[in-house]
Amino acid sequence: MKVLVIGGGAREHALCRSLSLDSDVNALYCAPGNAGIAEVAELRPVDPLDGEAVARLATELHADLVVVGPEAPLVAGVADAVRAVGIPVFGPSGEAAQLEGSKAFAKDVMASAGVPTARSYVCTTPEEVDEALDAFGAPYVVKDDGLAAGKGVVVTDDRAAARAHALGCDRVVIEEFLDGPEVSLFAITDGVTVLPLQPAQDFKRALDGDAGPNTGGMGAYSPLPWADPKLVDEVMASVLQPTVDELRRRGTPFSGLLYAGLAITSRGVRVIEFNARFGDPETQVVLARLRTPLAGVLLNSANGTLDTLPPLSWREDAAVTVVIASHNYPETPRTGDPITGLAEVAEQDAPYAYVLHAGTRTEGDAVVSAGGRVLSVTATGSDLAEARDRAYKAVARIGLDGSQYRTDIAAKAAESR
Repeated sequence: MKVLVIGGGAREHALCRSLSLDSDVNALYCAPGNAGIAEVAELRPVDPLDGEAVARLATELHADLVVVGPEAPLVAGVADAVRAVGIPVFGPSGEAAQLEGSKAFAKDVMASAGVPTARSYVCTTPEEVDEALDAFGAPYVVKDDGLAAGKGVVVTDDRAAARAHALGCDRVVIEEFLDGPEVSLFAITDGVTVLPLQPAQDFKRALDGDAGPNTGGMGAYSPLPWADPKLVDEVMASVLQPTVDELRRRGTPFSGLLYAGLAITSRGVRVIEFNARFGDPETQVVLARLRTPLAGVLLNSANGTLDTLPPLSWREDAAVTVVIASHNYPETPRTGDPITGLAEVAEQDAPYAYVLHAGTRTEGDAVVSAGGRVLSVTATGSDLAEARDRAYKAVARIGLDGSQYRTDIAAKAAESR
């Protein structure tokens, strides 16, 4: 099978790594990719947002499957362009991807499907913003309606800051604050059948102790030893299947990866948000635990035949990923700094720990930073404590001037707190 992956972040590196280990994959391409992905896939230049260019590249490569990784190309309809030339594609249509592209659309779908979520208002004027902020009170939760790379959400006790963020957006969703721990649950679907993956937990704040600004994610772990064993079944019945059924009923079937960001509140499970693609950094830990070869699962999703697959097989190992971010992330990240220690991790920590590239590029023989989140160091172990230990030992080998990372990823869970 020839597979083309679209994107160039740590999520795509994780996907390419898993696909490269799949015996059914005899040719693997990534466009545009990054310095790390080049080690496991052949890179091709392409504008990920240009559907016609992606479809043309897939045709030239005689691809049997295209996997569209990031949210922006999905919302832009890149999957539609690939389907139009007759090539199977893993990823929803542009219309269905509005489940992530518009939080107002997602709230409307949830309301119609009876999916439990936070009460909310959609606001477009200062008067509506003030009314919504007053209705819910602190902590204020203000979400940019459109795509914002995981950083369009403000949760604060400061009303002025909440109002300023709201007024800086064309349209916002203001909702009640949901108490309780957060969980990420992925599901692969073909628009009818829904196949849940293993839950994970990520860390959105930049600093230890969940302090600092919101980010795209600073680390993650799986499994969740504190979670109710019935959680996946509950979310399947109350969230994932009803959402897929509702989208199909509307004539916009959702095929691809459906991500549910959940809060386990005192009143039960509530949906915080939906994403239309694999989440970063949760993908790194979920795929590290998946034993079933990935390519066949994605192809069956693309072809509408998920119901023919046996249950997914999972490793008992735990997985932890720690994100190394550049200087001054998430404000104005500095780029162009050399990265050292990658060879040492490969020599001394493999196969239990490895580095996935996000914002990197090559300059001559050197690998340098090229974004805010630069690397994800992922490790597995017999339990979370061992996986954490291996991940942080590998992190310590990597040099990046001014870089930052959280030291408490999975710490509480590893200590059964």
